[in-house]
Amino acid sequence: MSIGLLGKKLGMTQIYDENGMAMAVTLIEAGPCPVLQKRDPAKDGYSAVQIGFDPQTPKNVTRPMLGHFKKAGVEPQRCIREMRVDDTGEYEVGQTLGVDLFNVGEDVDVCGVTKGRGFAGTIKRYRTGRGPTTHGSHYHRRPGSSGASADPSRVFKGKKNPGRLGGVRVTTRGLKIVDTDPSKNLLVVKGSVPGHNQGYVVISKRLKGGK
Repeated sequence: MSIGLLGKKLGMTQIYDENGMAMAVTLIEAGPCPVLQKRDPAKDGYSAVQIGFDPQTPKNVTRPMLGHFKKAGVEPQRCIREMRVDDTGEYEVGQTLGVDLFNVGEDVDVCGVTKGRGFAGTIKRYRTGRGPTTHGSHYHRRPGSSGASADPSRVFKGKKNPGRLGGVRVTTRGLKIVDTDPSKNLLVVKGSVPGHNQGYVVISKRLKGGK
């Protein structure tokens, strides 16, 4: 377990590598992330560092949170997350973390909330096949049979039926950092990351052996 950064997905573009091949990349505004609090195993039961991202005006923050930010000596932050670490002794409350945590060529895991697609059928949600469109079949985009009749007289849990699509937390693992720009707090990551533009993401060191 290691520290990471909070960021904001800016969008996708393409760049060219040394061989002239086009490469799809995602631009992420990562940090600066001030350290707000440290979790102690003796007191809290686990070891973690609480960090913030995206400053906001104090008038939009509740008084308890204003006291929390004042105690840390930082301005109010819009996004707050905790990062599990093995040792909190390397970090101090009020310390600012930036893109210098990562190196070019390093693999990272990016976690975000996927785009919400609303209610969707099985073809869009699970990419199932469709029925005939001619000869009066009347079976085009239906989900198909839902289960047995008399026994067990119910639909088994987990069947791929129409329902809500997207809007869930997803982690994309093993994305390579192509470039960094500390002056603009910018990370350039190869490939796509979950979520819509301007959505918050969590960038962390790649979890070795993770699925």
